[in-house]
Amino acid sequence: MKKMLSSFSAIFLMSLNVYGQNIPVDPSLRIGTLSNGMKYYIKKNVLPEKKVEFRLAINAGSILEDENQRGLAHFMEHMNFNGTKNFPDNKLVDFLQSIGVKFGQHLNAYTGFDETVYMLPVPLDKPGNLDAGLKVMEDWAFNATLSDEQINKERGVVLEELRLGLGPDKRMMDKYLPKLLYQSQYAERLPIGKKEVLENFKPDLIRKFHQDWYRPDLMAIVVVGDINVDEIEKKIKNNFSRYKNPSKPRERKSFDLPNHKEALVAIETDPDATGSGVQFVIKDSEAYQPDVTVQQYDQTVAEGLVNIMLNSRLAELINSTNPPFTYGSVYHGGTFARSKEAFQGSAATKDGDQLNALKVLLEEVERAKRFGFAQSELDRAKDQMLSSYEWAYNNRDKNQSGELIDGYVNNFLRHEPIPGIIWGYEHIKEILPAIALEQTNGIIKKRVKDDSRIIVITGPKKDNIIMPTEAMVLKTFDDVKMADLKPYAEKTKTESLIKPFKSEGKIAKTEADAKLGTTTWSLSNGAKVTFKKTDFKDDEIVFAAISLGGVSVIPDADYNKTKYAFDALLEAGLAGLSKTDLAHYLAGKQVSASAYVGGLTEGVSGTSSKKDLKTAMELIYACFTDLNYDPEAFNAYKTKKSAMLTNVDSDPGYYFSNEYAKFINQKNPRFTGLEPTEKDWANTDYRKAYDIYKEKFANAGNFHFYFVGNIDEEQLKKEVLQYIASLPATGKSSTFKDTGYRPVKGGYTKVYKKGKEPKSLVTISYSGEVPYNEKEAMALSALGEVATIKVLEKLREDESGIYGGGASGSFSKIPYSAYDFSVNFPCGPENAEKLTKSAMAELQKLIDKGPEQKDLDKYKEGEYNEYNTSLKDNGFWLQGIAQNQLDGSDQYDILNYPDKVKALTVKDLQGVAKKYLTKEKNIATLMPEDGWETAKKEEAKKAGTSN
Repeated sequence: MKKMLSSFSAIFLMSLNVYGQNIPVDPSLRIGTLSNGMKYYIKKNVLPEKKVEFRLAINAGSILEDENQRGLAHFMEHMNFNGTKNFPDNKLVDFLQSIGVKFGQHLNAYTGFDETVYMLPVPLDKPGNLDAGLKVMEDWAFNATLSDEQINKERGVVLEELRLGLGPDKRMMDKYLPKLLYQSQYAERLPIGKKEVLENFKPDLIRKFHQDWYRPDLMAIVVVGDINVDEIEKKIKNNFSRYKNPSKPRERKSFDLPNHKEALVAIETDPDATGSGVQFVIKDSEAYQPDVTVQQYDQTVAEGLVNIMLNSRLAELINSTNPPFTYGSVYHGGTFARSKEAFQGSAATKDGDQLNALKVLLEEVERAKRFGFAQSELDRAKDQMLSSYEWAYNNRDKNQSGELIDGYVNNFLRHEPIPGIIWGYEHIKEILPAIALEQTNGIIKKRVKDDSRIIVITGPKKDNIIMPTEAMVLKTFDDVKMADLKPYAEKTKTESLIKPFKSEGKIAKTEADAKLGTTTWSLSNGAKVTFKKTDFKDDEIVFAAISLGGVSVIPDADYNKTKYAFDALLEAGLAGLSKTDLAHYLAGKQVSASAYVGGLTEGVSGTSSKKDLKTAMELIYACFTDLNYDPEAFNAYKTKKSAMLTNVDSDPGYYFSNEYAKFINQKNPRFTGLEPTEKDWANTDYRKAYDIYKEKFANAGNFHFYFVGNIDEEQLKKEVLQYIASLPATGKSSTFKDTGYRPVKGGYTKVYKKGKEPKSLVTISYSGEVPYNEKEAMALSALGEVATIKVLEKLREDESGIYGGGASGSFSKIPYSAYDFSVNFPCGPENAEKLTKSAMAELQKLIDKGPEQKDLDKYKEGEYNEYNTSLKDNGFWLQGIAQNQLDGSDQYDILNYPDKVKALTVKDLQGVAKKYLTKEKNIATLMPEDGWETAKKEEAKKAGTSN
């Protein structure tokens, strides 16, 4: 007995010792602090090869602005791209594009309430790029020039970004934000700022913000990539240590979301709102403390399991035949303030159904609180969590640098733990079995409390919609406490998806392509399987099955009856299992598969871990042979989809795109709009869509299957023979067809009016049917990228008239050969005509003189950069290998692409500009509804009076 007690004591003390320990830091990460207080994080990571990711994290954002600086934290972020010590004016973007870094797509930054973060990926294929990247980070941190000229030029760009956010959501947010951010600084410091400040601030105010907050002790530089850690550390110490903090630094205050006894309810409507929704926030009583100890980490894991279980229950309701909302979730987590967490929930609903949605969310929480969770639910949540950790662990040596770096940024800004996946996986395996229902049930009991509650309800303002009152909302909380609820009813666990059967399928022929590294099996049922073994990820397989045909072969009348039903077919589930049953069956498995009937093809696509390949094959087999027929599931899908789209026409951007698409496709009886209307749903025949699907998937012999990843050939062969070679086939072959319908030809100028805010969109497009030419296709695509550079330089940098925009060019090869080139940008309606002329002038320069060689070189460097990264991506290879089946293109295009890019000349781009941009064009412009000019004058008059 004494020996037993000694053993127990030892275990108890060991347990206390573990729980008292701090969470370790990933030992492969080097962290340091310079003498001036600036931190650095450095990690060697070899993927992508010859590439490094930089981040500059600044522990300062809009929350620190003075009243007369509102919006200047974000403005400062812009200014770091408009003149620094080593890159004056706009030379920074110009230089980075020259080494293959694309503005916006690769090079970017963001400003939040509490932080500003700059992001820079740099290819290391040329000497000097590493030092250049560090020099950019140094300039961003300390060396912004902030000239009056550049500040005043950038005002227009920032104001255009502010304009993009205008609309019904912003109008409603302005009303509910004082309650959502009750008595906090956050309610007064939205990062975008105030229009009157942005228009009128004196340049010295932004210089003061930079001086106060862009200082070493509030910064961290993070470097992850194919680098030498010692070398980088030395360079950081040499380059960044010399910068000093202000002699009298301003205090970096922290701000809170105060708690309150009363419940705060906001019910806001807007005539132009495009959707209805509800959210609740129940703030924690205590301040948030980041996880430091192992015990805290374990508690967070248990809370994560609670989130998984609650949202699994809500997913069941969403997938039911009578869904209470189109989307709904609950979780415990962060708020706008770093110092406060909260229990939060939200749902998107049918118009007028927000109160019921709130009731359902709260009832599910109350059900769990009252009766607890089932052991099967907890087991499933553990399986799901462990599977995610296991997949990450298995791929630990094949992570892209961009996948890792944000965790280190968050450690600096929010003190989030960074133990690394090795410790994380080993620890999660150890602690998950010990987490019991008693612990998770205890967590949920603490989630809902009576104080510090905020409820926000939003939706369209309509005569036929009665919105709830504040009293009705508060009563819902009380009613749920007294509701007659039943315990959650767990269904019987599904042990298998496909019943065992004997396959007679065989491999009739094997072909290898050494150049592509692929092997192709021709199966006895006529199907083909092509696979490529890679080591890009240690535990990833991507796959697709493709057959030519799609909806193109369906007669017009049948097409219009089925086109919106195809996306709903999988809502019915597979092999007798509902969508919820399938989700439960797949919990703990890293696998997904989805079937589709598309425009020119039908097929299946998905991903799998190595050990779940058999399950992936079962899903493929079920997609072909055992799609459920369930009209109730279809009707539920239709209900959710209709709820989402009821007010979509109120969105000016959607209205513009839809009306313009109707105009372009006016001669096509198969086109009725971008999204289904009630009339479309009334005309939809679910049974016919189901029958068409079944007919298409009854002939596996017309399908080509592709698998790319870390494949065990013998394992794949076993599963292919069992599940693919055994699929039914008819011996017939099919392909897509050209329906014969064409867009209207160019030469039109269209103006559409929608929306109350002063917002416009402009589209300039050229298109037509011409014989396919591969060289011209490459040149037209490149011309689009080069035109984007020129449009942004002229319309954004020179004229300060847009925030974003660009051009694109492409050639389609199937079902008929055609070209398309367009320029698109949002702007103020007062500038739409002027900026359209400016954009056309830039295109005319490309026609008359061709692009500058430096711009073509920028395009080439960007393509090489992306291509080299993509070469290590399984999905990229899957698409490249399958392309030959789709359009008959050269099967080695994926290997030859860099040579084709390299061969492009200025003359090639000018040639396609002359050939295709001199044809008739369409210009479509979205303008606000009549009266915007008067409103703008009144606003300007009011602003002038206040100043």
